[in-house]
This record gives sequence, C-alpha cells and structure tokens, in this order.
Amino acid sequence: MRAKRGFTLLEMLVASTIMAVAVVGLMAGLSGATRNASRLRDYDRVVELARLRMNDILADDRARGTLGGAFPPELVGGLRAGWGAVITKVQEAPDPVPGNFALDRVQLEVWWMAGDLRRSFVLEGYRHRIIREDSK
Repeated sequence: MRAKRGFTLLEMLVASTIMAVAVVGLMAGLSGATRNASRLRDYDRVVELARLRMNDILADDRARGTLGGAFPPELVGGLRAGWGAVITKVQEAPDPVPGNFALDRVQLEVWWMAGDLRRSFVLEGYRHRIIREDSK
C-alpha cells in the first residue's frame, strides 16, 4: 500500500483557526482606521470652514460685537456645525477721529457635533482697521 499524501482533519482545524484569528485582527484594524478617517475628515472640513469664516470677519471692518450662526448642512456634509465670534476693540486713540487706525481682537469658536459630543476649537486674530464716520 502506498501512503496517501494530504492534510489531516486536525491540521485543517488548526489552519482555519489561525486564519480566523488573522481575519478578525485585520477587520478590527480596518474598523479603527475607518473611524479615524471619518473623524479626521470632519475635523478638516470644519477647520477649512473656520478659516474661511475668520477671513470673512477680518476683511469686514464693520463687523462688531458678538456674531454667530450655524453652517448650512450641505456645506459641512450633513454635520451639525456652527460658529460664534466676539470682536472687541483693543486699541484706539483717546479721541478717535475718522481716518485714524484702530485694532480689534477677533475670537472665533467653531463647533460641530460628533455623535452626541460637542467638539469645538477657538481661533484668534487681530485686524487693523480705519475708523470711519459711521463706525465710531
């Protein structure tokens, strides 16, 4: 009689178990990577919106006081997100005259919902503006 070559049932069970452990490990890693990629995508989207909003505020020398609002959902990919800004006068001449310069501090907070958690970050900047007759 010739010896038959092949795998025994025990060898097949061991190989299947090793393969199952490897697949479960890979799936867990992929799940974590997908979750991190989603979180980073949302963060990048909100950071870009914050930069745009800050640029708008810095460019508009008539914006004063407390401002805020929500970003349109189609702009943030369905996220619930918004912003709030506080603009305060930092420096101005004792007797402000139209044509002189003033310095304003802009503090912008951008928030978004990540599940049930409210996440936010703050940007701060300064703007140099010319005092106008209508903006004293």
